[in-house]
Amino acid sequence: MADPSFDVVSKVDHQEVDNALKQTAKELTQRFDFRGTGTSIDWSGDEAVVIQSETESRALAAVDVFKEKLIKRGISLKAFEAGEPTQSGKVYRIPGKILQGISQEKAKEIGKVIRDEKLKGVQARVQGDELRVSGKKKDDLQAVIALLKERDFGIALQFVNYS
Repeated sequence: MADPSFDVVSKVDHQEVDNALKQTAKELTQRFDFRGTGTSIDWSGDEAVVIQSETESRALAAVDVFKEKLIKRGISLKAFEAGEPTQSGKVYRIPGKILQGISQEKAKEIGKVIRDEKLKGVQARVQGDELRVSGKKKDDLQAVIALLKERDFGIALQFVNYS
């Protein structure tokens, strides 16, 4: 029988992000403080959003509305990265990016944290944009999950395929 294991991933439900974006767009058209400011939010590629407005303050406020909607949909703010506002003609643009997957550097950092804990028989292997953690005892794996939940790696982590 194979050793117990689980995967550490950083993924977001694209449909939930899309719903949050549509709710934000609807709110921007309905709210009094956004009327007449030309404020909008839209997809700009698969994992990128762009927020536009005639004033920088309204563009930043639209980012806050989007973050609010993401939270309500159960998506960690660590999965969204907003850029700096740039002016293009009369319009301010703020690019945003939905972050998915664990980078090689982050995977190595997480693996090092697990190794430094010196739990007997626990190993972490990088597999593409996720991390497979296996061990002899399920109790050790639960200790690793608790350890990783305590730490802030700057990305949203989920623990899946626990068996």
